[in-house]
Amino acid sequence: MKTYLVPTRDQFKQLMGMGDRGPIFMLNLLRFKPGDGAETYRRYGEAGAPVFRRIGVEIVFQGPMVMPVIGEETWDEVLIARDPSISAFIEMNRDPDYQQAATIREAALMDSRLYMILADPA
Repeated sequence: MKTYLVPTRDQFKQLMGMGDRGPIFMLNLLRFKPGDGAETYRRYGEAGAPVFRRIGVEIVFQGPMVMPVIGEETWDEVLIARDPSISAFIEMNRDPDYQQAATIREAALMDSRLYMILADPA
């Protein structure tokens, strides 16, 4: 089974070509590495918090997944973040402080998915 931890170059280019729309919600599906993966992910949140605040990102929801109701794929945790705009999300990913924090995220996760949802798709 293929795993995913970061966007591909093509996905990032596609995102940059969407214009500056927002706000956006980012649905994170997280599968932690066995052992201290969940705790390591918490450290990522702490390390990234100053950047999140500066950019205007807020965590709308974070909690454990109980079970799939449709389908079979399971995750340890679900997180929904609200970003002010697509450009804010891109700015965050280019920020050197965030890039350093993101290495902690990668160390914490065995697999993940990240879905962008437009608050106003018009």
